Amino acid sequence: MPSRRQFIAGVLAAGVAPAPGWAEAGRPRYVSAARKPDQTYALIGLTNEAKIAFDLPLPARGHAAAAHPHRSEAVMFARRPGIYALVINCVSGVPIVQLDAPPGRHFYGHCAFSGDGTLLFTTENDFDRAVGIVGIWDATKGYTRIGEFHSGGVGPHDIRVMPDGVSLVVANGGIETHPETGRAKLNLPTMRPNLATLGLDGAPLALTELDETLHKNSIRHLATGLDGSVAFAMQWQGDAFEHPPLIGLRRPDSSVVLLEADLASQQRMQGYAGSIAMDDTGRVATTSPRGGLCQVFDTASGELTTSVALTDVCGVALSDTGFAVTTGQGFVSLDVGLTDQALSRFDLQWDNHLIDIRIPKA
Repeated sequence: MPSRRQFIAGVLAAGVAPAPGWAEAGRPRYVSAARKPDQTYALIGLTNEAKIAFDLPLPARGHAAAAHPHRSEAVMFARRPGIYALVINCVSGVPIVQLDAPPGRHFYGHCAFSGDGTLLFTTENDFDRAVGIVGIWDATKGYTRIGEFHSGGVGPHDIRVMPDGVSLVVANGGIETHPETGRAKLNLPTMRPNLATLGLDGAPLALTELDETLHKNSIRHLATGLDGSVAFAMQWQGDAFEHPPLIGLRRPDSSVVLLEADLASQQRMQGYAGSIAMDDTGRVATTSPRGGLCQVFDTASGELTTSVALTDVCGVALSDTGFAVTTGQGFVSLDVGLTDQALSRFDLQWDNHLIDIRIPKA
């Protein structure tokens, strides 16, 4: 398998054509990174019918991606902590540009486009200062970096543009790391995660923190509702015999509700919520690859309504009939009601996240 630099140099030398629309990429509904049986990696597009729309090579394992709202371009991050990301033309498979983290930084594997597709926001670690950063890139000018601002906390992981189009929400996981110590967590006794709402220029708008007793519940992944609600998935960094809630909901009035299943189900999650999605009725779905479990909560009542066992399940996104999920065993379900007939299997190991594109029909 070629090195990352050889891979980039080779495909860029082939030339780059202007990016067409998503229809020319097979009109995918989802994108996800995956590993193939030969141990190579790919960015896969999936249709609404769980068919492969495109299959594009990646030079290394990916984490999460973001899709441009209009052009058939996806930004794919290296496995965190990574120092590069690729913007890929999803029709030709040719990388358009490589985004490199500034010196003293690494990416956290997530990003978000502004609603009009002109700006890209990336979550980053300024590791010598232990400060979270949001980078700003101009997608109209070859993804040139044009600025940055403080994320509002430490260890920013996921980021979303809010439905109002003029603000961002950032999951500051609260965990300090440094490349010299790999993925070691350096501040667990004092960590303090938060949910930060910021203007597109970085202006602080709101900050949500959990109770002190939950300061080791790292806020990791996000889903947003049309009404301005924010659902967040957490990963517990405390004692293994404790089983706190792993799902939170910040309502439009800024109140926070924690969603908790029965004790057996909480134990099954092993303190780890991997991905999260929320539909327009307020239902929230989350996954735990460690526990092999997908849970769906009704946020109005706070009750767990669906619990489905699937080995190594992690990716989750909305589908036309409910929630779609992917697993490390190669399974895809477009409905977390999950009968055997709802499952499709590919000879792939799906990675952590299933990204919902929801491209408007022509």
